[in-house]
Amino acid sequence: MTGEAEFIDHLRHIATHPAARGLNDDTAVLPLADQTLIITHDMMVEGVHWLPNADPADVAWKLVAVNLSDLAAKGAVPLGVVLGFALAGDNDWDARFAAGLETVLAEYDVPLLGGDTVSVPADKTARALGLTALGRATCDTVPSRSGAKAGNKLYVTGAVGDARAGFLLAQSGGAGDPALLTAFHRPAPLLEQGQTLAGQVHAMMDVSDGLLLDAARMTEASGLALTIDLHAVPLSQAYIAQHGDDAEARLAAARWGDDYQLLFALPQNEKPAIAATPIGQFTDGSELSLRYGNKPYPLPEKLGYLHR
Repeated sequence: MTGEAEFIDHLRHIATHPAARGLNDDTAVLPLADQTLIITHDMMVEGVHWLPNADPADVAWKLVAVNLSDLAAKGAVPLGVVLGFALAGDNDWDARFAAGLETVLAEYDVPLLGGDTVSVPADKTARALGLTALGRATCDTVPSRSGAKAGNKLYVTGAVGDARAGFLLAQSGGAGDPALLTAFHRPAPLLEQGQTLAGQVHAMMDVSDGLLLDAARMTEASGLALTIDLHAVPLSQAYIAQHGDDAEARLAAARWGDDYQLLFALPQNEKPAIAATPIGQFTDGSELSLRYGNKPYPLPEKLGYLHR
């Protein structure tokens, strides 16, 4: 096995329970009596998901936010979280993380239900943190990646690329729009938007590993082809001011992760219940393709972020 996709493929023969959705979705969907429980788990690793000099309070915020974003993509109401925390011998870091955890959980009114702590060996410096989030579905048919239909339009709820711009600012220590740093350090899970859309969409997921890669996952899960117009992909003015507004800048934004916008499919003539931008269309077939305005645009070899 050479990477993330191959490892997940290896696990599929184990994950046979219907709630696992064949490991083709962001969450488990488990019916319980007259309710449906939504379960998700995300991990973050120092040097991969946050910079070594990051504020631990920001790390706590992001760990919670990325899990709540998975619940948002199912239209779920959060019920609580369970934390896995690695102690690395830095009491100040741990205290700052705990303060940040309290802040973000209060912000989204989510209880901490428990978890586990371990210690990192003295010769290992990188921390690995995990969080499980539990939610309650708000509609009978919980959105999946696989429900898109030929003729559907693909929408995204907001600008992409701001987390990329924020990461580059944080990495360089340079001056820039504080909103870009916030987009990287403290993403906002779109819980209310997901709950509004859940009963309307044919398919939905959040943009965590890059718009192109996540759109490709929806396309593959739905058994369709998809064409995305890079020129239609929304960028913020802050991103444009830092990186420009040409095809290369748009491709860079669409390949980056950490945006946590919602990506969803709707019938061509149906208006989404919230503000969103149409960026592509599903058709019969099996491939993802790009255009820039009216012209075809080459698909990059790497669509987004994959763990090796």
